[in-house]
Amino acid sequence: MHKIDGVLSKFDGVARAKHFAAAGISDFQLRAALAKGQVGRVARGVYARQGANPTLVAIRSLPAEPACISAAELAGLWIVERPRVPHVAAPHSRKYPGFICHRSAAPPTLLDSVVQALRCMPDLDGLVIAESAVALGKVELSALRNRLTGRNDLRERRLVSMIVPQSQSTIECIARFLLRQAGFHVESQVNIPGMGHLDLMVDGRLGIETDGTGFHMDKASFEEDRRRWNVTTRLGVPTLVVSHALLVQRPREFVWMVRETLKSFDRGLTTQAA
Repeated sequence: MHKIDGVLSKFDGVARAKHFAAAGISDFQLRAALAKGQVGRVARGVYARQGANPTLVAIRSLPAEPACISAAELAGLWIVERPRVPHVAAPHSRKYPGFICHRSAAPPTLLDSVVQALRCMPDLDGLVIAESAVALGKVELSALRNRLTGRNDLRERRLVSMIVPQSQSTIECIARFLLRQAGFHVESQVNIPGMGHLDLMVDGRLGIETDGTGFHMDKASFEEDRRRWNVTTRLGVPTLVVSHALLVQRPREFVWMVRETLKSFDRGLTTQAA
């Protein structure tokens, strides 16, 4: 059973008969594991451990492999929103209802899937996936650039040029993208003495801190956030705190808020001068 567990772990809990055979596991051993309930058969030639990811089970039962944003999500990369329909890779042009199909001669590597996402997804979605792959150390930025040298890769090269390897979160990437698209000068991970690194600095005057609820649930993180915000206030660095919901559901409101805040600074200077 140890070897069967090893194969299942290697394939994220869902493996094919050929994967077990390649690991030296016989049909007899596999049938014995099935009889004991140690593994389940979810489709012809496809086996999964209990509690396996249902999307991955559905994909490998086609048969196909995760691709594009679905592969990115399974690999733990950042995504703007979960895909409504799984993206899969297959070595043929046949379509599967309920899936978006990418043709691939072999199971895509993570680098392949990131390139697929850049080509397939809207600009922001592709950038978030690619930036996280680099920031999390799962894909080399140079390798990504080397894959996008063709005449038809201009859009993808532009997106890759926006990647900030020091990026810390999905919402930092989204906020930076929205602000730069709106014409603002944006710096990432700006060092503030006594505070640490501010997520973003807009036009050298306004700080942006991204508040991801999932990262701030424990008391220590809550207190650290308040300490950081108090330091920026004491140092005269006005800072807006923004959430994932604001950026994704109300991006125009976010950009408007930043623009109006900067305008208020200008009005304050005019009033002082008068």
